[in-house]
Amino acid sequence: QVQLAESGGGSVQPGGSLTLSCEVSGNTYGNNLRGWFRQAPGKEREAIAAIYTDSDSPYYADSAKGRFTIAQANARDKVYLHLNRLTSEDTAMYYCAAGPGGSHILEKEGFKFWGQGTQVTVSS
Repeated sequence: QVQLAESGGGSVQPGGSLTLSCEVSGNTYGNNLRGWFRQAPGKEREAIAAIYTDSDSPYYADSAKGRFTIAQANARDKVYLHLNRLTSEDTAMYYCAAGPGGSHILEKEGFKFWGQGTQVTVSS
């Protein structure tokens, strides 16, 4: 089992920034893909970004390119998501995930373990 715990969410004004953190623990062997997803009320959970623990190579959904950045600690026990130039469309519950990966790097089925989420609310 892999345990994931998100933190850093909160309320921010449009145009502002936030950094989300995810603490990773447990048996991570074989689960070398880490990612961030989000889910707004009434919508499906969507991928934001993913990163490999070995290569440290990031991948982004089109909606995240240019505004969001994924990163991880050298020890691979923490994963970060930097959110910039936020708008009301970014309001959602943000989830950290880990897994072996699937046929597509941002495919939800490739992430077997999930955190409980941290809420991001963007409003004036």
